[in-house]
Amino acid sequence: MLTLCAAFPLVAVEKPNLIFVLCDNLGNGDVRCFNPQTKHRTPNLDRMAAEGTRFTSYYSASGVCTPSRAALMSGCYPRRINMHANATGGAVLQPLATKGLNPSETTLAEVLKSAGYATMIIGKWHLGDQPEFLPTRQGFDLFFGIPYSDDMTRDKKPEEWPELPLMRDEVVIEAPVDRDYLTRRYTEEAIRYLEANQSTPFFLYLPQAMPGSTKTPYASPAFKGKSANGQWGDSVEELDWSMGEILAALKRLKLEEKTLVIWTSDNGAPNRNPPQGSNAPYRGWGYNTSEGAMRMPMIARWPGKVPAGRECRELCSMLDILPTFASLAEASLPKQTIDGHDIRRILLDEAGAKSEADEQGFFYYHIDQLQAVRSGPWKLYLPLKAKRMNLATQRAPSTLQLYNVRDDITEAHELSANHPEIVERLLKLAEVARTQIGDEEKPGLGQRPAGFVEKPTARVKGR
Repeated sequence: MLTLCAAFPLVAVEKPNLIFVLCDNLGNGDVRCFNPQTKHRTPNLDRMAAEGTRFTSYYSASGVCTPSRAALMSGCYPRRINMHANATGGAVLQPLATKGLNPSETTLAEVLKSAGYATMIIGKWHLGDQPEFLPTRQGFDLFFGIPYSDDMTRDKKPEEWPELPLMRDEVVIEAPVDRDYLTRRYTEEAIRYLEANQSTPFFLYLPQAMPGSTKTPYASPAFKGKSANGQWGDSVEELDWSMGEILAALKRLKLEEKTLVIWTSDNGAPNRNPPQGSNAPYRGWGYNTSEGAMRMPMIARWPGKVPAGRECRELCSMLDILPTFASLAEASLPKQTIDGHDIRRILLDEAGAKSEADEQGFFYYHIDQLQAVRSGPWKLYLPLKAKRMNLATQRAPSTLQLYNVRDDITEAHELSANHPEIVERLLKLAEVARTQIGDEEKPGLGQRPAGFVEKPTARVKGR
């Protein structure tokens, strides 16, 4: 078992409302408070960072969409719960997939619901579009959004695939939905939800669809053509507007000091020609195990509780959200093994708070392959005879490399020859992960099955 709970006394904190905003394919370099050189105007996120804490060693659990979202919902590495690949070996679930997040898993929403929280998801689910796998079967009271990625039916779509549907709970209300208006509609729906739930603890999960994985990101007319970075910039600046509207609603409703808001992204910006998004100053693009793909911008804001104007460099990840929210909500953890750690003490900047992942390691998986491990400031790229390079089948060998990615964030200095003892320790951590979670064709002892259906069916408008 990779998770050990911190044995420290906790400061008493009133149960907060919890909002988790997850952008799609937005890189570290796309937001001004993480990259002053960006072309994008992000005043609301910059203000949110000034009023809260920026996490600069925070990781997604995958460089790809579906696995990273599975990790958020379960607190587990995607490979542990067999959500690291689709049924045909690719990385993301396609429309009408036979596979989905197993309903036997205890999700973040179910954990919070058990503690009396109202729960809603507004946005992109992408963990299975069949009824058994929908958010309303996984702990969410309400769902308003799209069941899979907004590029899945854009170019090449078999005749039996539906157009991109907008759903309310388990009913398709529009098909196809106008992608240009998704950010605006999600924002308006979120504010309505806040207004309706002022008197009860709530969990709002807002997985935005933008800037997305399409080559031509979407934005509403108010933002289209307004940025200095084309359609990508238009989409990013509308996301910034959205965050500003939600923060303004919390203030108007007098919920600011009762609400923890976390904003981040599922994985880094993909490599486009020409490049649009940015993962600066980190090396690499989305969809692999580079720092650019998995090291995400993350902002936490909770006035009076989370320190303002602070940078946190402790190693944290998306795996930690479930146990941390459970701690804040005074909820029980899942009975199944999870991989995340309770980072509440780090979040609140309590004296002596340290990352448990520093000792136990954080593991970079790409689909089925373990490719790197981080502990403290050190990232070890594992020597691999055939390393999967991207979402296709292209493979190439890789050599053992060691970097101090906390201080040498551009990975300019390879240090394995200087620190053989660190290399040895990280290789031992990698073996623990291989044994428990697995690696390529070798199953892990702690792996659990995904959910499956035999005959997936398309959903039609009004059903």
